[in-house]
Amino acid sequence: MRRSPLFFALVALCLTALAQPPQARAEKVDLELVLAADGSGSIDDDELRLQREGYAAAITHPKILDAIRGGFHQKIAIAYVEWGAPWSQHTIADWTVIDGPASAAQFAARLVAAPRMAESYNSISEAIAYSVNLIETNAYDGRRKIIDISGDGPQMNGRPLPEAKAMAMLANITINALVVYKPGGVRTGPYGEPLIDHYRNDVIGGRGAFAHVAEGRDQFAPAILKKMILEIAEAVKREYPPQHGIPPHLTSPPERGRGTKGNIASGSLSPTNGGEDR
Repeated sequence: MRRSPLFFALVALCLTALAQPPQARAEKVDLELVLAADGSGSIDDDELRLQREGYAAAITHPKILDAIRGGFHQKIAIAYVEWGAPWSQHTIADWTVIDGPASAAQFAARLVAAPRMAESYNSISEAIAYSVNLIETNAYDGRRKIIDISGDGPQMNGRPLPEAKAMAMLANITINALVVYKPGGVRTGPYGEPLIDHYRNDVIGGRGAFAHVAEGRDQFAPAILKKMILEIAEAVKREYPPQHGIPPHLTSPPERGRGTKGNIASGSLSPTNGGEDR
């Protein structure tokens, strides 16, 4: 009898839950975010450095910090992972609560300074499964949970993508993606389709999921910043717990040119309607 990917995903989630030790009361945050970046052999050392610097610059950017301050809890939990082959997923910067410039700077410094660890070819599915486990076993209780996958190539090996994706969907985790096009790089999926379509159809999923494109090295850092602003703004704008009401810091209008809504709406970084960059 052939089992569906959903069956195997459910079994994997149950085993993960059974393996968890008893935990103290989880810390409440607006968002649990895993940044899962491609560290496979197609990413050279300069590109890896640029990736990390792009994420470090984004997490410390005033617009990101403004978006975080717009949430009910005014803090998010974030971890940074690099992935390659099915056996090669590594937590480069472990879970950190970001609640202001100091914690953001500490996270960014750890991210940039860590040695390279991931290797070999692409297993997007194992990167997703690893990230799901990170979220399911951490010490945080997020109002939203997101895995942010970035990659410059298609799924090549590991468990079937539908199985890994189903694990995330069962855990109520959204998967977003950033597809990196570079000169001479791969631009097609496993069946010859455009690479962005592969990510759009086979990788992303969940509430408000989207895929963006970065055209080359120069566009990587701006694409990361735009993507993270959208993710955090979407996560913190949801309805507030009725027993608490609207938090006091959101009951008065922001100063002109400041505040989460003002910063996002003031330029080209406005939230989309849940679609993807083409």
